[in-house]
Amino acid sequence: MRVRVAVALMTVLLLLYVALAGQRALILVTSGEPVAIAMGVALFVLPLLALWAIGREVWFGVRAQQLGERLDAEGGLPDEDLPVRPSGRIEREDGDALFPRYRADVEANPGDWRARYRLALAYDAAGDRRRARSAVRTAIRLESADRRTG
Repeated sequence: MRVRVAVALMTVLLLLYVALAGQRALILVTSGEPVAIAMGVALFVLPLLALWAIGREVWFGVRAQQLGERLDAEGGLPDEDLPVRPSGRIEREDGDALFPRYRADVEANPGDWRARYRLALAYDAAGDRRRARSAVRTAIRLESADRRTG
């Protein structure tokens, strides 16, 4: 829940920034000075890139959560009862121990989004966020392809 509040707050702040930057950009573009016009154009483009990036991340989070909820409803989430730190994170050594099992599942079923999602959870438990995000992206792509084909 705290993550959702933080994302909402950051999105509101970004929208406020885009509005203020857009106002300043309009002033610069209408000034008639070549350097000011160039700065105004840049001031329009950069906030748009920021909006695109945050939109992409929010959509990734929504899709990842949808897949997790679907897998949970199917009873397909890992059910290992591992010791956790006071922060709630799994002990890294225990997360590392889970990894070979889920990697083997992906190797046996490379087109299964469920296996990829479980592998992402194992990567996350092992502390490898970059690979976890990559595995979730692959799971999202595979699940989308499954829905399209049938």
